[in-house]
Amino acid sequence: MPKKAVQQIMLGKVTSNEKQAKETLASIKSAGYDGIELCGFMIHKTPLIVRLLTKMAGMPAGNGGKLDWHKLIHESGLIVTSVHTDLGSVERDAHAVAEEVKSFGTEYAVITGMYRFDYSDADEVHALAKRLDAAGMALRSEGVSLLYHNHNCELLHCDGKTAYDILIDETSEENVNFEFDSYWFAEAGANPLSYMRKLGTRMKMWHINDRGSRPSGKTMTPILQSDSMELGYGCMPLDELTDQAKALGVEAVILESHKNHVDGDPVKSLKLSAEYLNRRFK
Repeated sequence: MPKKAVQQIMLGKVTSNEKQAKETLASIKSAGYDGIELCGFMIHKTPLIVRLLTKMAGMPAGNGGKLDWHKLIHESGLIVTSVHTDLGSVERDAHAVAEEVKSFGTEYAVITGMYRFDYSDADEVHALAKRLDAAGMALRSEGVSLLYHNHNCELLHCDGKTAYDILIDETSEENVNFEFDSYWFAEAGANPLSYMRKLGTRMKMWHINDRGSRPSGKTMTPILQSDSMELGYGCMPLDELTDQAKALGVEAVILESHKNHVDGDPVKSLKLSAEYLNRRFK
């Protein structure tokens, strides 16, 4: 059965000091999760521009970069499933990235997509596939495996197919595998189940989220804006996706709700989502 974990990006505003971080990690453990997936920019001192950009996106990074995450996680009893990083860091110093990943007791470094990148430019996407393959080879020589995490931009088309298809087809299973985020593909109108099937055993981890609306009182129009939701409270076909993830033998199922937490509280939100996860992965 896969490990159940929480993505650290959910926790920016509830891990800003040591006491708060300990309480949050204890809540994650008591809710039934096995671990946490770390963000590279949240376990180091974060530049002001990163804090501002994540806050504007509704996912504040907080001030947790000043904390000792090795100590906090060890004391919490949680495991680290994986560490999010960026391709540039791997290309500059694969050894340093690998050493940090291994220091947390995991073997997975996850590239979280590309910033300021044109996924509709075929030349750029073909080149990205080569870069990912080379980065994966470099990490593999250090005893670490590379995963690529999608958002919705990989569904842009170039050369007659999606950028994501190119990244799948033009990287080797030996060097590059995937952490599939079904929310973002559903948000862009794609069928996440079909991509799970295409990835097959190259889908090592699954970012799970639900999607729906949270109206409050009477609405001005019959049209509601959809957003992230607690698991089982939205309209994603989670049971079908869960069955597929189990069939593929994914190693971890990682909750990542982007914002829109119930009562504005990410801890309350992850506890509600744990009810679904504990029922479906036991």
